Amino acid sequence: MECREQLNKWLALVSPTYGLQPETLTYASSDAGFRQYFRIQGTGRSYIIMDCPKEKQSMKEFVKVDKIMKTAGLNVPEIFEVDFEGGFMLLPDLGTKTYLDVLDHDNADRLMDDATTALVKLQVASKPDVLPPYSAELLRKEINLFTEWFLEKHLHMELSELEKKLLERTFDLIIAKNLSEAKVYVHRDYMPRNLMPEPVDNPGVLDFQDAVYGPISYDIASLCRDAFISWEEHQIIDWTIRYWDKARKAGLPVPADFGAFWKDVEWMGLQRHLKVLGIFCRLSYRDGKDKYIGDLPRFINYVSKTAARYDSLKPLANLMDKIQNKEKQVGYTF
Repeated sequence: MECREQLNKWLALVSPTYGLQPETLTYASSDAGFRQYFRIQGTGRSYIIMDCPKEKQSMKEFVKVDKIMKTAGLNVPEIFEVDFEGGFMLLPDLGTKTYLDVLDHDNADRLMDDATTALVKLQVASKPDVLPPYSAELLRKEINLFTEWFLEKHLHMELSELEKKLLERTFDLIIAKNLSEAKVYVHRDYMPRNLMPEPVDNPGVLDFQDAVYGPISYDIASLCRDAFISWEEHQIIDWTIRYWDKARKAGLPVPADFGAFWKDVEWMGLQRHLKVLGIFCRLSYRDGKDKYIGDLPRFINYVSKTAARYDSLKPLANLMDKIQNKEKQVGYTF
């Protein structure tokens, strides 16, 4: 109630400039964080209001990254108004459909080609010491969510001391591999749900406030092995090759050998997928957002298949086999 009162006061201040009609305010969407979005009609157009009162710092980061991406040539929202203290932002309405809503086998190659072109533009603009580093500490904090929220909270698994040591050793290997990559700007959630199909300068790019400076393979891994849609392996490899070719021609520091880059992508994706397994369980058990639990099998599959392809990841592959057997025993339905 207090939040709505604050929103109404802010609307009273900005509405005259844009012809906003408060009576048309409707709920648009929310995300995995605390942010929520509202749609409102104005003079000759529709607008989106971002409301994130619990994450004022992320609004500052949103403004900062928006400017970086716009300068790099990406299609990001114009920021009409921002109230850091209240936690409100007025943005253009880019529509109701994301890549996730429209992607199919007929348009996927074209849409993904546009997405990788935009990604290369962002990476070419990269400079050190502008965005926070994707540090070993952050990578470790993220991957530990798998143990805390997926294994312990969701599956109620108690690992033996040997299993714990093997898992920690595997985490060390994954993070070391991630940190060995060249560094660029990383959107950090560059996936179909955050891309908007646009007739000009496709795609529109959203939800970039958590961007960092980190491994070059991260965003292509998240784009192709997405949280909410799965593709055949040959299709993922094809898109990754096409991105890698664009990146090389643009002078980006990807490995000269695609096989080496593909391993980077797989190991980077592994860190992300382990993290997401933990995050989706945390969203359910801590935040009451149960809808994400239904996507756990996709990530279990990602992790299992990748771990099985590398001898050094065999302890993780064995653990995933044990997890999948446990799921059958306890009868989880996702």
